[in-house]
Amino acid sequence: MASANDPFQFQEFDEAGSLLEANRDSTTISIEVEPVKPEKQRKAAGLNPADEDDEFDNDDKTELLSGQQKSVPFWTFEYYQRFFDIETHHVKERIIGSMLPWPGKNFIQLYLRRNPDLYGPIWICTTLVFAIAISGNISNFLVHLGKPNYRYTPEFRKVTIAATAIFSYAWLVPLALWGFLLWRNNKIMNLVSYSFMEIFCVYGYSLSIYIPAVVLWILPFEWLRWCSIVVALCLSGSVLVMTLWPAVRDDHPKFIVAIMSAVVMMNILLAVGCKAYFFSKPEPVQHLDSPVAAVVTNST
Repeated sequence: MASANDPFQFQEFDEAGSLLEANRDSTTISIEVEPVKPEKQRKAAGLNPADEDDEFDNDDKTELLSGQQKSVPFWTFEYYQRFFDIETHHVKERIIGSMLPWPGKNFIQLYLRRNPDLYGPIWICTTLVFAIAISGNISNFLVHLGKPNYRYTPEFRKVTIAATAIFSYAWLVPLALWGFLLWRNNKIMNLVSYSFMEIFCVYGYSLSIYIPAVVLWILPFEWLRWCSIVVALCLSGSVLVMTLWPAVRDDHPKFIVAIMSAVVMMNILLAVGCKAYFFSKPEPVQHLDSPVAAVVTNST
C-alpha cells in the first residue's frame, strides 16, 4: 500500500497554486496548447495549405460521387471540355459497338451511359471526309491509268464537298431529330428523352463503319462497291434504329413510322449520294483517232 507522502501517487488538484505550496522544490512544466481554429479562420489566415488541398479533393470526390456537376454556360470552353475527357479504350469500345451492333441493345445505355463525348464523333467525321476525298481521287486515277489522253489532276474540291456533306449530316440531322423528340416528349410525358449530345454522339459513331467501306470503293468493281454499301447501311442503320426506338415506341404509330423512315432514308441518301458523286462511273475518254473525235475536228 502506498504511503500518504508518496510523490508518485495519483492526486487530483483543483488549482496549480495548492500544488506549489505543498511542494515548493518540485519542477513545473507549462504546456500551451493552441486552440483549434475554425475552418473558415484557417482559410482566411492562409494556414495549412496541405489541409486545404485535402479539403478541395474531398469536395471534388463528394461532387463526383453525388453525380453533381457545375453548371457553366454553353458558350465557354469549360462546358465543352468535359466532352473531350474520355479514355482511349472507351472510344475503342464505342467504335466496335457501332460497327457490330448487338440485337436488342441500346447504344446509349450500353456504351455512353449518360457520358457522351465529342472526341470520337469529330475524329470519325474528319477521317471519313479525307477517306472519301482521297479514295475518290485514287479511284479516278486507277480507272484512267494507262490511257494516253488522260492527265491526272488532283481534285481538292472533293474535300470541301465531302466535309459539307458529312458534317451537315452529323450535326443537322441530330439537331432536327432532337427538336422533334423534344416536342413529342412535351406532348407525351412517358417517352424516353435523349439529349442533343447523346444523339449527335450516336450519329457520329454510326459513321465509323463507312470508313472501311469507302476504302474498298477504291477498287473499280461496281458489285464490290454496292455490296459494301449494303453492309454499311445495315450496320449503321441498325445502331440508329435500335437506339432511337425506345424514344418513339410509345408514340402514335404514324409518328413512329415517320421518324424511323426519316432516319433510314437520310442514312441511305448519304451513302448512295457519296458513292454516286465521288465514285461515279467515269465517262469514256475519246481518242484522237476515234470517229467521234474526227467528226469534231472536221466540224471545227
